[in-house]
Amino acid sequence: MLIEGSNLLMNLQSADRQLLGESLSECILRTGHILYEPGDVIQRCYFPCGPSVASFMVMLEDGNAVETAMIGREGAVGGIVSSGHLPAFARTGVLHGGPFLSIATSDLERAKERSPSISRLFARYADCLLAQVFQSVACNANHMIEQRAAKWLCAAVARTGSNEITMKQEQLASIMGVGRSYVSRVVGRFKALDLITVRRGVIKVTDAESLKGLACQCNMLVERHFETVLAGTYPTAADRFRRAV
Repeated sequence: MLIEGSNLLMNLQSADRQLLGESLSECILRTGHILYEPGDVIQRCYFPCGPSVASFMVMLEDGNAVETAMIGREGAVGGIVSSGHLPAFARTGVLHGGPFLSIATSDLERAKERSPSISRLFARYADCLLAQVFQSVACNANHMIEQRAAKWLCAAVARTGSNEITMKQEQLASIMGVGRSYVSRVVGRFKALDLITVRRGVIKVTDAESLKGLACQCNMLVERHFETVLAGTYPTAADRFRRAV
């Protein structure tokens, strides 16, 4: 079982991990796979493991989709705190393919009823996720595109453990909710500073520390909240090392 690949699940006591493990199943999901569309009834909860990353995308009237949260091994998507089958509000998809654990929402609800500590874990994670969304809203409203792009690239590297991000500039522009020309100028500046290189469909971060210096502080603030509410779940350098061995 891949349960050790999920920082969120590893935050549980062994008895609770065993209880959930009875209903968890493993799967490999490819980049671009859609877990839920807006209005879909959520029937399964997914835990990204290791380098896997999911993302919430809010669909706009013009057909664009703007990212509101990136979810890696620190979290889960689908039926986190709600009871019963409720519809999805945002599109939820796989941003970086890899291993996931999944559980039927009905099984998750039963596990919460049997174990208060499992229920508390998901309630605390919901608080962290809400803080992440709050910070994303504030970031989009107040920070420059260059800061936001640097922040997003740093977050992607931290969660995947890879300095190569499979992403076209058009996709990055859509995720950030800006025009491609703005992203092209920012990417050009990052290239001129030797922070990244770009080839077809791939952005490679070559100087993560300097790129982090150009980013806003939003990632740090979210990480700090995770450490206060759910210590040990946010992806770390140690997590990235474990993925590589």
